[in-house]
Amino acid sequence: MFDKLEDLADRLAAVLEELNDPDVVSDQKRFRSLMKEQNELTPIVEKYNEYREAKQNIEESLEILEEESDEEMRELAKEEMAESKAEVERLEEEIKILLIPKDPNDDKNVIVEIRAGAGGDEAALFAAELFRMYRSYSDSRRWRTELISANENGIGGFKEASFMITGQGAYSRLKYESGVHRVQRIPVTESGGRIHTSTVTVAIMPEAEEVDVEIDMNDCRFDVFRASGNGGQCVNTTDSAVRLTHIPTGIVISCQDEKSQLKNKDKALKVLRARLYDLELQKAHDAEAEARRSQIGTGDRAEKIRTYNFPQGRVTDHRIKLTLHKLDSILNGDLDEVIDSLIAADQTAKLAKMQEQ
Repeated sequence: MFDKLEDLADRLAAVLEELNDPDVVSDQKRFRSLMKEQNELTPIVEKYNEYREAKQNIEESLEILEEESDEEMRELAKEEMAESKAEVERLEEEIKILLIPKDPNDDKNVIVEIRAGAGGDEAALFAAELFRMYRSYSDSRRWRTELISANENGIGGFKEASFMITGQGAYSRLKYESGVHRVQRIPVTESGGRIHTSTVTVAIMPEAEEVDVEIDMNDCRFDVFRASGNGGQCVNTTDSAVRLTHIPTGIVISCQDEKSQLKNKDKALKVLRARLYDLELQKAHDAEAEARRSQIGTGDRAEKIRTYNFPQGRVTDHRIKLTLHKLDSILNGDLDEVIDSLIAADQTAKLAKMQEQ
């Protein structure tokens, strides 16, 4: 591990030297690539420098203990050595986490698709609540939420909805939300007071750039139609809505949120690109079954990941057996405790796998 850290420290020095080269500054593509590498290397090298300093303090304390006869000085050296040893242990764990291979998609924006599953209107109502939950969470992190399309059921629920979340590290935190979300409560339409169980499926897809997925426009068919539902004045008077069909895969995407046909077409292509990229990611997950098992619920879309139980006011994440009795605050977007716990469990699993290898 320490040989690798020395190599990373040398690489950071080389990157910093290159960034000072006027020829590199004028080459924006190269400059951005180096800046990204600098941002990735700096936290690791800084922790390594702290680690080396703590190790040096231990050596200096040992020298004092060997050479010093004054009891007060010896006690001070013992205290400093104990503090430095604790610091070394803490930094070793932090460095191991920093050395976990980074998901190349972590810094990307995300496209979220929410679909009502079993439960009819009740599932659609809960789908709308999950949409509001993610929108509130995005607001709390100063991310931007942009609706792409929504199919409403007429009573305030969503049969399905797709939207984009734009912000630093959006995928790194939201990727754990993919899967089946289960709700247990008495529906507003239930006269007998019985608790029903309904499901909603959430898909979190990293936004794909054109360099990630190349789309042959000959494989795409665009149909235009009049938008329906909420959308402001004139929403029903122009053929602004777009339906995109990707012929090789059969993927169909409808987008009617914008009044401009061109903007709706652009959004539909973004969703298609993300869907195709996500298909490739799913293939990679399936091909690397062992690696997939070392991750905390970022692969299987059919996996039941979480239950929201209204009568007991609890939320349970089944992957890490975490139960929190704070249903209302979670549905209001207070997701950090759940997501932080998932990230910690994921890191622990990956560290264990690294040590096995």
